Amino acid sequence: MANPEKLSGYSRFSGCGAKLGPALLDKALCGLAQPSRPEVLADFAGSEDAGVYKINEETALVQTIDFFPPIVDDSRLFGEIAAANALSDIYAMGGRPVTAVNVLCYPDEDLPLEYLRQIMEGALSKLTEADTALLGGHSVSDRELKFGFSVNGLIHPDKIIRNNTPKEGDLLILTKPLGTGTINTAMKAEMSTPEAVRASEESMRMLNKKASEFMLRRNVSACTDVTGFGLAGHAAEMALESGMDLHISISGLPLLPEAMDYISMGLVPEGTYRNKEFRLSRIKNPKDVPPEMLDLLFDPQTSGGLLVALPEKSGLEFLKECQEEGMKASIIGRVEKGSDRIILNA
Repeated sequence: MANPEKLSGYSRFSGCGAKLGPALLDKALCGLAQPSRPEVLADFAGSEDAGVYKINEETALVQTIDFFPPIVDDSRLFGEIAAANALSDIYAMGGRPVTAVNVLCYPDEDLPLEYLRQIMEGALSKLTEADTALLGGHSVSDRELKFGFSVNGLIHPDKIIRNNTPKEGDLLILTKPLGTGTINTAMKAEMSTPEAVRASEESMRMLNKKASEFMLRRNVSACTDVTGFGLAGHAAEMALESGMDLHISISGLPLLPEAMDYISMGLVPEGTYRNKEFRLSRIKNPKDVPPEMLDLLFDPQTSGGLLVALPEKSGLEFLKECQEEGMKASIIGRVEKGSDRIILNA
């Protein structure tokens, strides 16, 4: 049931579109001495989706944090999406989430506390679905609403799925359609249709749990989740230092209803331009596709799907399982030897 209050009115940005631009982050963090320990198996130095810390020969801890301002106006749905988004990094690494701690900034002087309860109800429903325990949280009073989680997961130290290890001949499979950023921009401008908004909301609230389970049954080469830096931004991280090129088929991209229409109307999130500024150079042939398609490739996704690289036979089996589960998964390209670039094909 929708709320009379518009949660999106309590923030300047929406969802993962609120992320600091990658170029700005890179500039701010460049050259900093990073504390570490020999037990660290993955950290932000490799642009991994989560950090991994080895506890013993059989167990490693997977850690991540994700929070953002509302991308929808329904309080319960916002909680569901925020939880699904925070859990996604654990799934992308091949881990199993086990505990979560809440992060909350709340405009308590303006927004009644009943909305906070509804947000938590939605979030708890997704944590329950993920079999993840909530241990507590931290809240502050703020003028802008922000909500999310720090999540801990477990994984075998030798079974970490990294984001930059695709192999020649792998299929590239995306498990959710693109377009949440532009649809949300259209919604805030009151130019979206109910059908487009519903499709976007259903996609964002879906956990990547099943997709992760399906890929772990296969000899998966690499995986990342597609979120605030857009498909092209996260694909660029997959290609970086891999010695491979990612050939992406434009015609194979799964799209949310009306996403291209809104981009063609100029309803492009600010995060799209920040993403393009940082990663456009990783695309070998950007002029071979219409500008609107480039905007879609860099559209910041909230609680997006997994981008998975698998050998062809395993990839086809993985795709079949995902589609049978109701996911809008699609083969979007292939991995070939190259120079760490993205190559766009018709």
